[in-house]
Amino acid sequence: MHLENLKQLTFGGQNAEAYFSFDGTKLIFQSTRPPFECDQIFSMNVDGSDVKLLNNGKGRTTCGFFFPDAKRFIYASTHLAGDACPPAPDRSQGYVWPIYPAYEIFSARLDGSGLTPLTKNPGYDAEGTISADGKKIVFTSMRSGDLDIYTMNADGSGTKRLTFQKGYDGGPFFSWDGKTIVYRAYHPKAEEELKEYDSLLKQHLIKPTRAEIFIMSADGSNKRQITNNGGANWAPFLHPNNRQIIFSSNLHDPERRSFSLYLINVDGKGMERVTHGARFDSFPMFSRDGKKLVFASTGNAKEPREFNIFIADWVR
Repeated sequence: MHLENLKQLTFGGQNAEAYFSFDGTKLIFQSTRPPFECDQIFSMNVDGSDVKLLNNGKGRTTCGFFFPDAKRFIYASTHLAGDACPPAPDRSQGYVWPIYPAYEIFSARLDGSGLTPLTKNPGYDAEGTISADGKKIVFTSMRSGDLDIYTMNADGSGTKRLTFQKGYDGGPFFSWDGKTIVYRAYHPKAEEELKEYDSLLKQHLIKPTRAEIFIMSADGSNKRQITNNGGANWAPFLHPNNRQIIFSSNLHDPERRSFSLYLINVDGKGMERVTHGARFDSFPMFSRDGKKLVFASTGNAKEPREFNIFIADWVR
Protein backbone atom coordinates (compact mmCIF):
# COMPACT_ATOMS: atom_id res chain seq x y z
CA MET A 1 0.00 0.00 0.00
CA HIS A 2 2.98 2.33 0.49
CA LEU A 3 5.17 1.43 -2.50
CA GLU A 4 4.82 2.66 -6.08
CA ASN A 5 7.08 2.49 -9.13
CA LEU A 6 9.13 -0.37 -7.70
CA LYS A 7 12.40 -0.81 -9.60
CA GLN A 8 15.07 -3.50 -9.34
CA LEU A 9 18.59 -2.01 -9.35
CA THR A 10 20.89 -5.06 -9.17
CA PHE A 11 20.65 -8.41 -10.91
CA GLY A 12 22.44 -11.44 -9.48
CA GLY A 13 24.80 -12.07 -6.61
CA GLN A 14 24.20 -11.06 -3.01
CA ASN A 15 23.47 -7.36 -2.69
CA ALA A 16 22.37 -5.80 0.59
CA GLU A 17 22.55 -2.84 2.97
CA ALA A 18 21.98 -0.15 0.34
CA TYR A 19 21.93 3.30 1.94
CA PHE A 20 21.19 6.71 0.38
CA SER A 21 23.67 9.53 0.07
CA PHE A 22 22.47 12.60 1.93
CA ASP A 23 21.37 14.32 -1.31
CA GLY A 24 19.47 11.21 -2.40
CA THR A 25 21.29 10.76 -5.72
CA LYS A 26 23.53 7.77 -4.90
CA LEU A 27 23.48 4.50 -2.99
CA ILE A 28 26.27 2.73 -1.16
CA PHE A 29 25.87 -1.02 -0.72
CA GLN A 30 27.69 -4.27 -0.08
CA SER A 31 27.82 -7.05 -2.61
CA THR A 32 29.32 -10.48 -3.23
CA ARG A 33 29.80 -10.72 -6.98
CA PRO A 34 32.54 -11.97 -9.31
CA PRO A 35 35.47 -11.87 -8.92
CA PHE A 36 34.99 -11.47 -5.17
CA GLU A 37 34.17 -14.32 -2.81
CA CYS A 38 32.72 -12.17 -0.03
CA ASP A 39 31.12 -8.76 0.44
CA GLN A 40 32.81 -5.63 -0.86
CA ILE A 41 31.55 -2.02 -0.83
CA PHE A 42 30.11 -0.49 -4.01
CA SER A 43 28.27 2.66 -5.02
CA MET A 44 25.75 3.33 -7.77
CA ASN A 45 23.31 5.99 -8.88
CA VAL A 46 19.74 5.61 -7.62
CA ASP A 47 18.73 4.35 -11.08
CA GLY A 48 21.25 1.48 -10.80
CA SER A 49 23.82 2.96 -13.18
CA ASP A 50 27.53 3.69 -12.69
CA VAL A 51 28.34 0.83 -10.29
CA LYS A 52 31.79 1.32 -8.74
CA LEU A 53 33.92 -0.61 -6.26
CA LEU A 54 34.81 1.74 -3.40
CA ASN A 55 37.07 -0.28 -1.09
CA ASN A 56 40.33 -2.06 -1.83
CA GLY A 57 38.74 -5.44 -2.55
CA LYS A 58 40.52 -7.13 0.35
CA GLY A 59 39.03 -9.08 3.27
CA ARG A 60 35.31 -9.02 4.02
CA THR A 61 33.50 -5.72 4.36
CA THR A 62 30.14 -4.55 5.69
CA CYS A 63 28.10 -1.46 6.53
CA GLY A 64 29.16 1.23 4.08
CA PHE A 65 27.78 4.74 4.66
CA PHE A 66 28.37 8.10 2.98
CA PHE A 67 29.47 11.25 4.76
CA PRO A 68 27.05 14.13 4.06
CA ASP A 69 29.34 15.67 1.41
CA ALA A 70 29.58 12.27 -0.37
CA LYS A 71 33.33 12.78 -0.75
CA ARG A 72 34.19 10.14 1.84
CA PHE A 73 32.53 7.04 3.24
CA ILE A 74 32.94 4.66 6.17
CA TYR A 75 32.82 0.89 6.21
CA ALA A 76 33.97 -2.06 8.31
CA SER A 77 36.60 -4.43 6.98
CA THR A 78 38.71 -7.42 8.03
CA HIS A 79 41.54 -6.63 5.60
CA LEU A 80 44.10 -5.82 8.32
CA ALA A 81 43.94 -9.51 9.29
CA GLY A 82 44.56 -10.67 5.73
CA ASP A 83 43.49 -10.23 2.13
CA ALA A 84 41.41 -13.42 2.05
CA CYS A 85 37.78 -13.67 3.10
CA PRO A 86 37.48 -14.93 6.68
CA PRO A 87 35.94 -18.40 7.06
CA ALA A 88 32.18 -18.82 7.13
CA PRO A 89 30.63 -19.55 10.54
CA ASP A 90 30.08 -23.09 11.81
CA ARG A 91 26.35 -23.70 11.42
CA SER A 92 26.41 -26.96 13.40
CA GLN A 93 25.01 -24.91 16.30
CA GLY A 94 22.07 -23.69 14.24
CA TYR A 95 21.67 -20.49 12.27
CA VAL A 96 24.40 -18.18 13.58
CA TRP A 97 26.04 -14.98 12.40
CA PRO A 98 29.79 -14.38 12.63
CA ILE A 99 31.08 -11.50 14.75
CA TYR A 100 34.52 -11.31 13.16
CA PRO A 101 36.95 -9.80 15.69
CA ALA A 102 39.05 -8.51 12.78
CA TYR A 103 36.37 -6.01 11.77
CA GLU A 104 37.52 -2.41 12.17
CA ILE A 105 35.85 0.75 10.91
CA PHE A 106 37.62 2.82 8.25
CA SER A 107 36.98 5.97 6.28
CA ALA A 108 38.20 6.64 2.76
CA ARG A 109 37.64 8.86 -0.23
CA LEU A 110 35.35 7.54 -2.94
CA ASP A 111 38.36 6.63 -5.10
CA GLY A 112 39.68 4.47 -2.27
CA SER A 113 42.51 6.84 -1.34
CA GLY A 114 43.02 8.34 2.08
CA LEU A 115 42.17 5.10 3.87
CA THR A 116 42.01 5.92 7.58
CA PRO A 117 41.31 3.53 10.48
CA LEU A 118 38.76 4.96 12.92
CA THR A 119 38.83 2.07 15.39
CA LYS A 120 41.61 -0.19 16.65
CA ASN A 121 40.46 -2.95 18.98
CA PRO A 122 41.00 -6.70 19.28
CA GLY A 123 37.22 -7.21 19.12
CA TYR A 124 34.42 -6.52 16.67
CA ASP A 125 33.84 -2.93 15.46
CA ALA A 126 31.23 -2.56 12.70
CA GLU A 127 27.67 -1.50 11.87
CA GLY A 128 28.64 2.16 11.61
CA THR A 129 26.35 4.94 10.34
CA ILE A 130 26.74 8.73 10.33
CA SER A 131 24.65 11.62 11.67
CA ALA A 132 23.24 14.08 9.13
CA ASP A 133 25.62 16.83 10.25
CA GLY A 134 28.57 14.51 9.65
CA LYS A 135 29.94 14.99 13.15
CA LYS A 136 29.08 11.65 14.80
CA ILE A 137 29.33 7.97 13.93
CA VAL A 138 27.22 5.42 15.78
CA PHE A 139 28.41 1.80 15.71
CA THR A 140 28.49 -1.58 17.44
CA SER A 141 31.56 -2.79 19.29
CA MET A 142 32.74 -5.63 21.52
CA ARG A 143 35.44 -3.54 23.20
CA SER A 144 33.65 -3.93 26.55
CA GLY A 145 33.33 -7.70 26.19
CA ASP A 146 29.70 -7.50 25.09
CA LEU A 147 28.03 -6.21 21.92
CA ASP A 148 27.08 -2.62 22.67
CA ILE A 149 26.37 0.61 20.82
CA TYR A 150 28.86 3.49 20.89
CA THR A 151 29.27 6.87 19.27
CA MET A 152 32.49 8.54 18.19
CA ASN A 153 33.49 11.70 16.40
CA ALA A 154 33.95 11.54 12.64
CA ASP A 155 37.73 11.20 13.09
CA GLY A 156 37.40 8.28 15.56
CA SER A 157 37.98 10.32 18.71
CA GLY A 158 35.59 10.90 21.61
CA THR A 159 34.17 7.39 21.94
CA LYS A 160 31.11 7.09 24.19
CA ARG A 161 29.27 3.91 25.20
CA LEU A 162 25.47 4.19 24.96
CA THR A 163 24.13 0.72 25.90
CA PHE A 164 24.99 -1.37 28.94
CA GLN A 165 22.44 -4.18 29.18
CA LYS A 166 23.63 -7.76 28.75
CA GLY A 167 23.07 -8.98 25.21
CA TYR A 168 23.37 -7.77 21.64
CA ASP A 169 22.66 -4.12 20.84
CA GLY A 170 23.31 -3.27 17.21
CA GLY A 171 22.25 -2.03 13.81
CA PRO A 172 22.01 1.61 14.98
CA PHE A 173 20.88 4.51 12.80
CA PHE A 174 20.53 8.18 13.59
CA SER A 175 17.24 9.85 12.76
CA TRP A 176 17.61 12.33 9.91
CA ASP A 177 17.53 15.20 12.42
CA GLY A 178 20.29 13.55 14.49
CA LYS A 179 18.33 13.62 17.76
CA THR A 180 17.41 9.93 17.98
CA ILE A 181 19.00 6.51 17.44
CA VAL A 182 16.94 3.47 16.48
CA TYR A 183 18.45 0.00 16.90
CA ARG A 184 17.80 -3.71 17.41
CA ALA A 185 18.56 -5.63 20.59
CA TYR A 186 18.43 -9.09 22.10
CA HIS A 187 18.69 -9.13 25.89
CA PRO A 188 18.60 -12.74 27.13
CA LYS A 189 16.95 -13.21 30.51
CA ALA A 190 16.50 -16.94 31.15
CA GLU A 191 19.50 -18.89 32.42
CA GLU A 192 19.66 -21.14 29.35
CA GLU A 193 19.45 -18.15 27.02
CA LEU A 194 22.27 -16.42 28.86
CA LYS A 195 24.44 -19.53 28.72
CA GLU A 196 23.85 -19.94 24.99
CA TYR A 197 24.54 -16.26 24.31
CA ASP A 198 27.81 -16.31 26.28
CA SER A 199 28.91 -19.59 24.71
CA LEU A 200 28.32 -18.34 21.18
CA LEU A 201 29.91 -14.96 21.86
CA LYS A 202 33.11 -16.65 23.01
CA GLN A 203 33.16 -18.28 19.57
CA HIS A 204 32.54 -14.88 17.92
CA LEU A 205 28.99 -15.88 16.98
CA ILE A 206 25.45 -14.72 17.70
CA LYS A 207 22.13 -16.37 16.95
CA PRO A 208 19.89 -13.73 15.33
CA THR A 209 16.63 -15.58 15.87
CA ARG A 210 15.22 -13.08 18.36
CA ALA A 211 15.55 -9.30 18.56
CA GLU A 212 13.28 -6.36 19.28
CA ILE A 213 13.32 -2.76 18.06
CA PHE A 214 14.45 -0.03 20.47
CA ILE A 215 14.86 3.73 20.30
CA MET A 216 16.93 6.16 22.37
CA SER A 217 18.11 9.75 22.36
CA ALA A 218 21.40 10.39 20.56
CA ASP A 219 23.21 10.66 23.92
CA GLY A 220 21.97 7.22 25.02
CA SER A 221 19.21 8.46 27.32
CA ASN A 222 15.47 7.74 27.12
CA LYS A 223 15.72 4.13 25.92
CA ARG A 224 12.38 2.61 24.94
CA GLN A 225 11.43 -0.78 23.54
CA ILE A 226 9.14 -0.45 20.52
CA THR A 227 8.30 -4.05 19.54
CA ASN A 228 7.63 -7.05 21.74
CA ASN A 229 6.56 -9.91 19.49
CA GLY A 230 9.25 -12.55 20.14
CA GLY A 231 10.35 -12.65 16.51
CA ALA A 232 13.50 -11.51 14.77
CA ASN A 233 12.99 -7.79 14.25
CA TRP A 234 15.88 -6.22 12.37
CA ALA A 235 17.14 -3.27 10.35
CA PRO A 236 15.02 -0.44 11.78
CA PHE A 237 15.07 3.02 10.23
CA LEU A 238 13.14 6.14 11.21
CA HIS A 239 10.98 7.95 8.70
CA PRO A 240 12.02 11.61 8.42
CA ASN A 241 8.75 12.53 10.17
CA ASN A 242 10.26 10.89 13.30
CA ARG A 243 6.88 9.30 14.03
CA GLN A 244 7.28 5.96 12.25
CA ILE A 245 9.89 3.21 12.06
CA ILE A 246 10.25 0.80 9.16
CA PHE A 247 11.89 -2.55 9.93
CA SER A 248 12.18 -6.17 8.82
CA SER A 249 10.55 -9.01 10.75
CA ASN A 250 9.58 -12.67 10.56
CA LEU A 251 6.70 -12.24 13.02
CA HIS A 252 4.14 -13.33 10.39
CA ASP A 253 5.83 -16.69 9.72
CA PRO A 254 5.19 -19.51 12.24
CA GLU A 255 8.41 -21.16 11.05
CA ARG A 256 10.31 -17.83 11.30
CA ARG A 257 11.90 -18.36 7.87
CA SER A 258 10.62 -15.41 5.83
CA PHE A 259 11.05 -11.69 6.43
CA SER A 260 8.88 -8.78 5.33
CA LEU A 261 8.94 -5.03 5.91
CA TYR A 262 6.71 -3.53 8.60
CA LEU A 263 5.86 -0.02 9.72
CA ILE A 264 5.21 0.92 13.34
CA ASN A 265 4.66 4.16 15.22
CA VAL A 266 7.32 5.21 17.74
CA ASP A 267 4.79 4.61 20.53
CA GLY A 268 4.62 0.93 19.51
CA LYS A 269 1.13 1.24 18.02
CA GLY A 270 -0.27 1.18 14.51
CA MET A 271 1.89 -1.62 13.11
CA GLU A 272 1.22 -2.58 9.50
CA ARG A 273 2.86 -4.91 7.02
CA VAL A 274 4.42 -3.17 4.02
CA THR A 275 5.71 -6.00 1.77
CA HIS A 276 4.42 -9.47 0.92
CA GLY A 277 5.51 -12.42 -1.17
CA ALA A 278 9.31 -12.46 -1.10
CA ARG A 279 11.22 -14.85 1.15
CA PHE A 280 13.36 -12.00 2.43
CA ASP A 281 12.85 -8.23 2.48
CA SER A 282 15.16 -6.23 4.74
CA PHE A 283 17.58 -3.30 5.19
CA PRO A 284 15.01 -0.58 4.40
CA MET A 285 16.04 3.07 4.35
CA PHE A 286 14.08 6.23 3.60
CA SER A 287 15.64 9.02 1.59
CA ARG A 288 16.09 12.24 3.50
CA ASP A 289 12.95 13.78 1.96
CA GLY A 290 10.91 10.66 2.75
CA LYS A 291 9.89 10.20 -0.88
CA LYS A 292 11.94 7.07 -1.65
CA LEU A 293 12.50 3.72 0.04
CA VAL A 294 15.40 1.41 -0.78
CA PHE A 295 15.64 -2.18 0.47
CA ALA A 296 17.13 -5.60 -0.26
CA SER A 297 14.96 -8.50 -1.37
CA THR A 298 14.96 -12.02 -2.77
CA GLY A 299 12.13 -10.94 -5.08
CA ASN A 300 12.75 -11.95 -8.72
CA ALA A 301 15.80 -13.99 -7.63
CA LYS A 302 17.05 -16.42 -10.27
CA GLU A 303 19.43 -18.35 -7.99
CA PRO A 304 19.38 -19.59 -4.37
CA ARG A 305 20.75 -17.02 -1.91
CA GLU A 306 20.41 -14.24 -4.48
CA PHE A 307 19.58 -10.84 -3.00
CA ASN A 308 19.00 -7.68 -4.99
CA ILE A 309 18.46 -3.98 -4.29
CA PHE A 310 15.08 -2.40 -5.02
CA ILE A 311 13.91 1.21 -4.89
CA ALA A 312 10.38 2.57 -4.81
CA ASP A 313 8.40 5.74 -4.34
CA TRP A 314 6.99 5.94 -0.80
CA VAL A 315 3.30 6.74 -0.55
CA ARG A 316 1.88 7.57 2.87
